[in-house]
Amino acid sequence: MRLLLCIGFTTALAFAQLKSAKDKTTFEAYVRQTLAWGPQINVEVSDAKPAPLTGFVEYDVKGSANNVTQEEVFYVSPDGQKIVRGTVFDGKANPFKQNLDKIKADFTSANLGTPGAPVVIVMYSDFQCSFCRAEAKLLRENLIKTYPKEVRLYFKDFPLEQLHDWAKSAAIAGRCVFQQDSQKFWDYHDSIFDKQGEINLANLKSIVQAWAATKELDSLKLTTCIDQKATEKEVERSQEEGRSLGVNSTPTMYINGRKVSGSLQWEMLKQVIDSEIKYQKTAKNAGEDCGCTIALPSLVK
Repeated sequence: MRLLLCIGFTTALAFAQLKSAKDKTTFEAYVRQTLAWGPQINVEVSDAKPAPLTGFVEYDVKGSANNVTQEEVFYVSPDGQKIVRGTVFDGKANPFKQNLDKIKADFTSANLGTPGAPVVIVMYSDFQCSFCRAEAKLLRENLIKTYPKEVRLYFKDFPLEQLHDWAKSAAIAGRCVFQQDSQKFWDYHDSIFDKQGEINLANLKSIVQAWAATKELDSLKLTTCIDQKATEKEVERSQEEGRSLGVNSTPTMYINGRKVSGSLQWEMLKQVIDSEIKYQKTAKNAGEDCGCTIALPSLVK
């Protein structure tokens, strides 16, 4: 059984203008009109592939401008006269399986909480983002204290380079810290967010070095890692993963695959987590120990 949700049907634009499901040029024009994407937006339309809706084909569409991307999925009838925009859910699987399949949450990412927890939160964040700072403080103060065994948190870098000039450099430095001592990353995380208002591109390195000097880290090794941008590819992989999920702002969380954008008050976030804990008692189709192909890998194998 398949459930179809979040469906956007036609706009006032007549379907007759879409001559064929195979006419990608015409389809691109239709997408631009529907989403109000002007000429400044670069639009990529995939080749048609089988859709989860019987009798339809699927087109994956990506719009991009200034390092910001947005991905959309359209299902088109063979004659091009019927178009569905949205997500198709399989009633036999986790409703957010498509997101879970794209998330690489394992020992290569900074994490907190209990391996095997029924709820996994993956946070895409930016060290220069004030909203991320507030959400990070909320999570650090409440999450593990409230859910010592039920939740596992993974931190993912998603610096918004077009807006923040030192965010990527801070992410690179954080990954260098993580390589030396995975647990000290969280001290770094807290310190950079605490000092966010003092940091700029010119003084970031010296602030990181001063912090590292008090943490029994190999300062020379850390400085070399930062200067050589040895972890830049890791940060970029994290960014690319986020973009594949449709992340275009920070903070963005995925709670057992459910996308939650922006900052949430603790009580609202707690309601989502409590609901997921209850659901996973019977569903067992998410978290770190669901015993299925969509499991998020644990730090402990």
